[in-house]
Amino acid sequence: MPAATTPLTIPGQTYLVGGAVRDALLGLPVQDRDWVVVGATPQAMLDAGFVAVGRDFPVFLHPQTHEEYALARTERKTAPGYRGFAVHAEPGVTLEEDLARRDLTINSIAARAESTGVRGQFDSKTVVDPYGGRADIAQRVMRHVTPAFREDPVRILRLARFAARFTDFTVAPETTALMQAMVAEGEVDHLVPERVWQELAKGLMEAQPSRMFAVLRSCGALARLLPELDRLWGVPQSPEHHPEVDTGVHVMLVLDRAAQLGAPLAVRFACLGHDLGKGTTPADVLPRHIGHEERSVRLLKTVCQRLRVPTDCAELAEVVAREHGNLHRSGTLNAAALVRLLERCDAFRKPVRFAQVLQACQCDAQGRLGLSDTPYPQADRLGRALELALAVATDSIAARAISMGATGPKIGQFIQTARAEAIAAGLAASPAA
Repeated sequence: MPAATTPLTIPGQTYLVGGAVRDALLGLPVQDRDWVVVGATPQAMLDAGFVAVGRDFPVFLHPQTHEEYALARTERKTAPGYRGFAVHAEPGVTLEEDLARRDLTINSIAARAESTGVRGQFDSKTVVDPYGGRADIAQRVMRHVTPAFREDPVRILRLARFAARFTDFTVAPETTALMQAMVAEGEVDHLVPERVWQELAKGLMEAQPSRMFAVLRSCGALARLLPELDRLWGVPQSPEHHPEVDTGVHVMLVLDRAAQLGAPLAVRFACLGHDLGKGTTPADVLPRHIGHEERSVRLLKTVCQRLRVPTDCAELAEVVAREHGNLHRSGTLNAAALVRLLERCDAFRKPVRFAQVLQACQCDAQGRLGLSDTPYPQADRLGRALELALAVATDSIAARAISMGATGPKIGQFIQTARAEAIAAGLAASPAA
């Protein structure tokens, strides 16, 4: 990406800020570049040809590069939650004041515009780092800039997401303590569902998403935002099938396995929610979890409604929660039972989604202590069964059934039988499946 040029008519100084500087110092590719302009007014930006896009504070798009330029600003808390802020953006606001409002020291570093290069590279001598961000990068520590961190509960979610991305970073003890205080004060209870899902979805797609939930648990936020998930820790499973024993640990292993396989968001969310029902298993039957699948489905519906989870994620998660046990045991099913299982998964109408169901089940099987490389032959067998069943000419089967006087469900039975016969013949011809 070519370096953005700052129109000479803008008074003051322009700085590259935030994630671009952080990533460059970490030696990572710089994706998006954000800029802060110190000493300018909104009118000066408009006169220079910038396009105003900020609704709550002055943000402008560069007319050629379309990168964002924000006027230096300060913020003051006016109400609970993350929307209760008064913004002050005047030419007199300094760069240091603007950087002070940011969440973490590693995100509160700036570099002068003329020192930035094509890939966000710059001369380290021109870096402005008033809050020790470079030292924390060197020590791999995530630390809040000022106590004002506590004014925005979204920052807890953002920090947790960064923990999932920067897997060799730790959270400063004083920052964990501050987040615990925020949770105790009820700040996270003011977060709107859409914002919670937005941050969770981003964190699920990071390199090691389990670290996000570890941070949320450490400060008590997970119990407020996702109590259905939080209660899984400490719930035992049979060590014969789950060497890790703890259900919460198992779910995190499953989730990280999905990340290792590069699974899409819907699969990762399905992994997160597939065993929620184990958290409500009566204590007197532990470590068995009979019927946890249906309990998981009910809890998932509650979570998805509360967080307004997108339909594709919610529907996939429900199928995986309901059927993962049956899919694991599918190696012993005959052809007719396989057809019924495929129908329950809606695999004939949604074969692409069924492939995601199988990937989530693979992650579940491999998300156990010491078993991450265990083969999952069920996926190949079920995939082959679906392929064989889809090759059946259902239209001609239906026409023949109708000619024989069949109506309604009877026609479906003819199709079921034909699919089962095709699966039986095909699997017999390739017994490895």
